Amino acid sequence: MRTSPRPVARHLAAVRALLVFTLLLGLAYPLTLVALARLPGLSGKADGSLVTAGGRVVGSRLLGQSFTDADGNPLPEYFQSRPSAAGNGYDPTATSASNLGPEDVVDTPERPSLLTQVCARSHAIGELEGVDGSRPYCTPDGVGAVLGVYLSDGLTGDVLRVVSLNQTSGTPFLDEYRGVPVELAVAGEDHSGAVVVPVRGDAPAHPVVPADAVTASGSGLDPHVSPAYARLQAPRVAQKRGIDVAVVQSLIEEYTQGPTARLLGEPGVNVLELNLALDERYPKQ
Repeated sequence: MRTSPRPVARHLAAVRALLVFTLLLGLAYPLTLVALARLPGLSGKADGSLVTAGGRVVGSRLLGQSFTDADGNPLPEYFQSRPSAAGNGYDPTATSASNLGPEDVVDTPERPSLLTQVCARSHAIGELEGVDGSRPYCTPDGVGAVLGVYLSDGLTGDVLRVVSLNQTSGTPFLDEYRGVPVELAVAGEDHSGAVVVPVRGDAPAHPVVPADAVTASGSGLDPHVSPAYARLQAPRVAQKRGIDVAVVQSLIEEYTQGPTARLLGEPGVNVLELNLALDERYPKQ
């Protein structure tokens, strides 16, 4: 008849197993990966794909960043990045999307709606680039074109009152709706009893300002913009640097990257690398 090992023997076996796996998985395996990461061609990626200019680190090829002044205004001599919802912008410790969807169209005291954020960005880019910044469902002053319609029977019936829900100053984007004058919203007023009616307006179906210029990526860290957004910025950058726009457009083509493995995603332009190339070849006059 076989007997079970003594308790001391069982504990010693467990300790030996702990030591072996600690050495293998806690030391040997991590150190092997660190050693592999230091091989030529891999070390840069392991260190975060950092980019240097003038002997100092200026960013990462993998992370977007702002090109603005101390007040947050775009620096006109640089290409601008895609918007970011990660922390205060491009924060790798707070990478995230806004989690706002297409039905988020009414501003609140806490924050503007996703629609108003898109409209405001498109309006600002239109002014910066000197192009038409209008978009469907946006007012001319850059907020969501959304009415709160009060009906006699709640959801049906005659129109009793109409409020432009996202406009608290200026002039309502519509004079009247179904024969009833449109009012400006009053800050803090509750319009939960109104029927929300987005108004498309007469903006073109394909806006001049591309979608990636007014929406953040899922991570909030995307370092690329679409070639279309880069081309939209080319005349401004060329004018500020005193060079021909064709030169800037050629540089955009040079720094346009194709889809990953030629299969995944869309072509993109790394904004940091493009701006560094501008500074190196065509410094601001």
